[in-house]
Parts: sequence; structure tokens; C-alpha cells
Amino acid sequence: MARILIMDDDNQFREMLKIMLENEGYNDISDAESGYIGMKLIRKSHFDLVITDIIMPDKEGIETIMELKKDFPAIKIIAMSGGGKIGADSYLVMAGHLGADKTLAKPFLQSEIINAVRELLGEKV
Repeated sequence: MARILIMDDDNQFREMLKIMLENEGYNDISDAESGYIGMKLIRKSHFDLVITDIIMPDKEGIETIMELKKDFPAIKIIAMSGGGKIGADSYLVMAGHLGADKTLAKPFLQSEIINAVRELLGEKV
């Protein structure tokens, strides 16, 4: 079974996303409230997929994606953003250029995140 890490500073959003994934049979899910905490977890344990928000405290998603691609190039990455000062699209384009395998603008449909997870894990969509 694939190991998934969700990084987002919104506790309710992390929990909702975790429940969505568990309902689809993904049971090995960890979560972190920032890129800093997430990277500490990744350095201690193997993950197949990281789902990260872009705007977070301590270490934001763009910096986290760059570090992941440098230190753990095999990890698949889904970047998500609801926007900020420059808007979600700009952040997500940047994330894609820096190595995110998929990008999703918040809010997104449950089917969008599930299909992205399945695709990146090499499962039938």
C-alpha cells in the first residue's frame, strides 16, 4: 500500500483530505501542518506521494517542492493552492515548473484529487 503525506496548515482541510483518501482505501496516511514538519517526517520515513499546500508557515510549499525534488526525486508531488497575494494559478504554475507532478486549485472536486492520486501511484483512474 502506498504511503501518503498531506502537508497543509489548515487542520480541517487536512482531516477532510485524509478522510477522502481513507474512503478510497488509502490507509497509510500521515499529515503535517507545515513544510518544515513534513520534511522532518520524510527524512525519517519513506513516502510514495506528498500532497502539499503552497502557502504554509515555517516552510512554504514552493521551497518544500524544491527540497523534495533535490533530496527525494522519486517521490510524487501534488501541489494545491487556494491562492494568496498573486493568485492560485501563478503559484501552481510555479510549482509545476519546479517539479510538482500535478497541481490543483482549491477548492477542487473529490474526484479530481482521487484521480490525481491514482494516476501518480500508477493505479487505474
